[in-house]
Amino acid sequence: MPSIFTRIINGEIPCYKVAESEHFLAFLDINPVAKGHTLVVPKKEIDYLFDVDDDTLAGLMVFAKKVAKALDKAIECQRVGVMVIGTEVPHAHVHLIPFQRESQVSVTAQKLKFTQEEMAGIAATIREMMNSQ
Repeated sequence: MPSIFTRIINGEIPCYKVAESEHFLAFLDINPVAKGHTLVVPKKEIDYLFDVDDDTLAGLMVFAKKVAKALDKAIECQRVGVMVIGTEVPHAHVHLIPFQRESQVSVTAQKLKFTQEEMAGIAATIREMMNSQ
C-alpha cells in the first residue's frame, strides 16, 4: 500500500506545495511545530532515509537546502532547523523547521493550527522565495 506521501506525490491527496522537481517534493506539514514547517521527500518511496541510494540522498539534501533558503527569507526565524525522525510515515523525509527557539525543533513540541487560507498563504510566500533564487 502506498504511503501517504506517495499519495500526495501522485495527487491523490492535496497538499500545500512549496517546491517540486523531477525527483523531489516539498510541502507544508499539516501538523506543524512552527510556521512554515516543511516536509521534503523523494518521489521514489523508500521507507528509511539511510536506505536511499547515495545520489538520491545527496539530491534530497541539495533540494532541501534550496527550500530552507527560501524558508529563511519567507518566515521570520533565527534559523531553519533540519530534523529526521523517520518513524511517522514509512517514506524517507526530512523536516525543515523555521525556529526562533531550539525547543521548536522537536517532534514533541506543541503543534500549531493554521486555517486553510493561512497555509495557502504561507506556501505561496515560500514558493515566491523559491522562484526568486
